[in-house]
Amino acid sequence: MGRVVHFEIHVDDMERAKTFYGEVFGWTFQDWSEYAGMPYYGAVTGDDHEPGVNGALMQRQGPPPERNQALNGYACTMGVANYDSTEEKILSSGGSLAMPKYALPGMAWQGYYLDTEGNIFGIHQPDEDAK
Repeated sequence: MGRVVHFEIHVDDMERAKTFYGEVFGWTFQDWSEYAGMPYYGAVTGDDHEPGVNGALMQRQGPPPERNQALNGYACTMGVANYDSTEEKILSSGGSLAMPKYALPGMAWQGYYLDTEGNIFGIHQPDEDAK
């Protein structure tokens, strides 16, 4: 036990966030607002037969994070097949760079971005030739 089974991304603008994550990662959303008592959309991040975790976008209940503040929470990292094309999608969909692409030698390419709501997230492309 203790394995991550769900995540929540706090957002200011639900439609903008749904558009961002849908365009960049292909996520789909289910309206669970009635159950949560607030704007809350379940995020289906992939096929149930593949490794991964589904989560949700929820209405932010306080001030958004300030740019360059220390991370106070978790940063979700999404596995991607092509780092560079995913970065292009992030930037063209309103995201911005937080920490540029770097090699995890012999393992992968990694980097961090800000979504349209000011939240930090990572992308990770496995690559044994990364250096």
